[in-house]
Amino acid sequence: MDRRDPRAVTARTPIALTIAGSDSGGGAGVQADLKTFAALGVYGASAITALTAQNTLGVGAIHICPPDIVAAQIEAVLADFDVAAIKIGMLGSAAVAETVAGSLRASRKLTPPLTLPLPVDGERQGEGRGDWPQASSRPARPFLVYDPVMVASSGDALAGAGLIEAVKARLLPLVDCLTPNLVEAAALVGAPLAQDEAEIARQGAALVKLGPRAVLVKGGHLPGTEAVDLLVTADAVRRFAAPRLDSRNLHGTGCTLSSAIAAHIVRGASLPDAVAAAKDFVRGAIERGREATLGAGAGPLIQIPLRVPPADD
Repeated sequence: MDRRDPRAVTARTPIALTIAGSDSGGGAGVQADLKTFAALGVYGASAITALTAQNTLGVGAIHICPPDIVAAQIEAVLADFDVAAIKIGMLGSAAVAETVAGSLRASRKLTPPLTLPLPVDGERQGEGRGDWPQASSRPARPFLVYDPVMVASSGDALAGAGLIEAVKARLLPLVDCLTPNLVEAAALVGAPLAQDEAEIARQGAALVKLGPRAVLVKGGHLPGTEAVDLLVTADAVRRFAAPRLDSRNLHGTGCTLSSAIAAHIVRGASLPDAVAAAKDFVRGAIERGREATLGAGAGPLIQIPLRVPPADD
């Protein structure tokens, strides 16, 4: 196969859709997602939910897209592209959240709902990989990753009134992997911020009861020399830990992680393997961006295209 055979190239190209806000500074949101997809060998389509005027210093203005325009973008992509994974990020308003959920439910590609096999009996925190599905055993519908963006890295609020209630009622039951940080997890379960891993696991379990098949709670805000994330399902907790990296350039970390998970799922990885690979990718992007000066404030990660093998047929 070479570039003279475009049909063969197209047939082997995995596709992911990001439904998220636009970051004019290019560090987070749709821009970070598309960079990540491209770096991992996945073709990225997009549906923009909000326009933000932001840079490395903060968010200056937000325009929430009309729900009917958001729906039209999603429907246009799903009607034409064979989308294997969908990453959802900033929604901005309850109306947009309800519209996104309605559009996904209406798409034939999301029925019947995916039932994600859980780890094998006896697997608990830090033990084994579990019997997670590979690409060949997954139903032919997009895998849904939702990063519930509510606050920008700068501390600016990105969520309107009623968003949490709409997300819990309409969107979470569709999600295969939810990826909240500690602030977002606490907000979704209506609890104080988790202070240790045991409480992170409890909040992850509470979130699973709201509908997602799996929840990756990101514990990067906990103190300590390690950054610890917990992947929680109804039957198991899997721990992912790595030495903490010291960098001021962390804008877009959550967006990059969730879109990298979606990309690795598209390319045939099981969920635990996709999480591990995504965390490695984010770590590399943080390391590459550590010394970069892109603006006067907290800068973004540096996603570099990787040499990746062809996706599974």
